Amino acid sequence: MIDIVPAQPSSTVVVARAGESEPELFMVRRHAESSFGTAYAFPGGVVDDDDAAVHEFCSGLGSRHANARLGVKANGLDLYSAAIRELFEESGILLAASDYLDEDLGAVRDALNDGTESWANFVTRNQLDLQCDKLHYFGHWVTPPTLPRRYSTRFFLATLPHGQTAVHCGGELTDSRWTSAHDMLEAGRAGDVELHFPTIKTLESIARHKSLEALLEWARSCVEWGVTSMVPKIIERDGEQVIVLPGEKDYPGAKS
Repeated sequence: MIDIVPAQPSSTVVVARAGESEPELFMVRRHAESSFGTAYAFPGGVVDDDDAAVHEFCSGLGSRHANARLGVKANGLDLYSAAIRELFEESGILLAASDYLDEDLGAVRDALNDGTESWANFVTRNQLDLQCDKLHYFGHWVTPPTLPRRYSTRFFLATLPHGQTAVHCGGELTDSRWTSAHDMLEAGRAGDVELHFPTIKTLESIARHKSLEALLEWARSCVEWGVTSMVPKIIERDGEQVIVLPGEKDYPGAKS
């Protein structure tokens, strides 16, 4: 019997801004030694202990509401905090406000990334208002149980705050770009960039929306319509191995 590794709770943030003809998304590339290899993805990472320590600073969304939106029994705000924290650490974008904040955010970000500063201390010291209501939950991807490293990742959409810019951190990340979903998919098909399966499917969903307003409207409606947990499965079809998702033909365990 194979022991199934628990999936680590994680958050990913798709940051969007208006482009000339369609929304642009901020994407980052990780270094070769990371668990994602050199693939392009969206900023994000796993929940850590500090995320549970800042619930009182989460605004626009209470604990019960967060749990209900994410379909979890507890700790929903951990995932919202992780989304805001990881976005700041990896892109410099801070979805927060404060009447007391008077620090060099670049230095704080570096300290968070090298472990000399803690998220809980930074948030508490500056009485940050973590703007959880700026995060629109639209997707949930779970690594298949057969893999040795697993994540249960919640996908959120946010718009680029006015006056802020995105710059990737220089440690775990090696590159970043603003791009439309369509252009990134084309680059992936051409072999110019590496994209993992959940990223491809997310880009395909986003590419259907030709304006930032339409994209936001879609993301806001996802919870109302229901967010399906996507656990990819590999099956053999016509002599070839293919990936199938819940709701698709031949997905294991699906009712015929």
